[in-house]
Amino acid sequence: MPVAHLPPAPARAVAPAVPVRRRLPAAAAVAAVAVPAVLTLALGLWGIRRQNTLWGDEAVTYAMAQRDLTRIWHTAQHVDLVHALYYAVMHEVFAVLGGGLLTLRLPSVLAMSAAAAGVGLLGLRLAGPRAGLLAGVVFAVLPQVQKYAQEGRSYALVCALVAWAGPALLAGAARPARWRWAVYGSVMLAACLLHEFAVLALAAHGVTLAVSRVPRPVLRAWGVTAAGVAAGLSPLVVLSAGQSAQVSWIEGPVRLPGVLAVTVLGVACARPSLGARGPVRLWSLALPLLVLPGLLLLIASLVRPIFVDRYVLYSGVGGALLVGAWADAVLRGRRCRRAGWVAAAVVLAALVPPSLALRTPQSRSNDATAVGAAVREAGRPGDGLLFLPGRHRVLTAAAPRDTRALTDLALARDPVSSDTLAGVELPARDIPARMREFDRIVAVRVTDAQARTDPRELAKTDTLRRHFHPESTTRVHGARVTVYVRDDDAGARG
Repeated sequence: MPVAHLPPAPARAVAPAVPVRRRLPAAAAVAAVAVPAVLTLALGLWGIRRQNTLWGDEAVTYAMAQRDLTRIWHTAQHVDLVHALYYAVMHEVFAVLGGGLLTLRLPSVLAMSAAAAGVGLLGLRLAGPRAGLLAGVVFAVLPQVQKYAQEGRSYALVCALVAWAGPALLAGAARPARWRWAVYGSVMLAACLLHEFAVLALAAHGVTLAVSRVPRPVLRAWGVTAAGVAAGLSPLVVLSAGQSAQVSWIEGPVRLPGVLAVTVLGVACARPSLGARGPVRLWSLALPLLVLPGLLLLIASLVRPIFVDRYVLYSGVGGALLVGAWADAVLRGRRCRRAGWVAAAVVLAALVPPSLALRTPQSRSNDATAVGAAVREAGRPGDGLLFLPGRHRVLTAAAPRDTRALTDLALARDPVSSDTLAGVELPARDIPARMREFDRIVAVRVTDAQARTDPRELAKTDTLRRHFHPESTTRVHGARVTVYVRDDDAGARG
């Protein structure tokens, strides 16, 4: 009997060991954090030496980091108390890695990379993986972020701590526990001790919880934590108030149009996230962080000018979150998807020129390396050296070899032994006699309002006018280096 040919049984589908639907969200979540961090790290390392130059504030960091911790503490009693913790951190970094431009800037690069990861995590938690990825990428390419990622100052570290305080705040609001609030408070206190204006981010977080649907116990827990941060910060605030003359160079509050423009842009980008669910929504965290710190600083500047963009650099965390959520909403719409990618390409192309410019010496207000080189080239062994005004002696602090062969005419005590940034100068009455002992003087002149009123600076300029004449001048970024030669007949010009 013939065997009937039965149709083959359908093959059984073999289920994958790990369902794709479970794997993709995990991969997207990792990408939302890792891609912004890696991108920021790459941008930070690109051109990090800035043509082997540094500017005045970085020269201060470089010099202070090479003092021992006791000297740093004694110096902070007179000046730069708000940066004392950062100088101590950099002292330890220098002790481990040695000196150099890479060592000076590497902590800022790593900190900004961590900040970008924090932004990605916040976007992920509040609006999903793609919004987190886009927010982190937006943060990475912001010109201000690229700038301070390559600067040997504390602002990148403050930005990283404020960025990671956000996830800690969300954790405390979602699952209240004392240890969660202790973590949040510790991160915020560290940020404030690195720079006291980070406390404005704490105020922004308070607004976030006030406008969010969180239980009263959460508000009370945040209030107790904020009080603890304020108590820990208060000694720094009280002591640094006596050093407020340090910020006398800041101009009046003329940034109102810019602050208003940022506010309008932030509100416009916040619209897609207004309907989001959850106790804390993206806009309620991001918008206060973007707007409130700068606005409060601007209001305070009506009494005394203290508004500087880098003091609230961490506001970029809020801006990046809002732009990332807006871009995510645009890409979700099929009609707008192509236009969204085109707009992104246009924006990235427009960011190329400023990104290139940020990696040049001209991107900062002065070039301390060029000043030192000009002094070294102009001076001869035994010449006099003069800084106009004296506080700009810090421009040569990082490279003492540039001035070693010259005699600093106005200096009574050097910066290290006097526990100051720029040293202690002679009384105004003693400076002219010291200057007249030299036939050649190399003068470093920086435009500064202090030179018009300080008796020491008036004594310097008057003596140069009466007894010397300029022989040559070298202009460098942020300063002029002039060689003055003693007149044969000094009395003829009196």
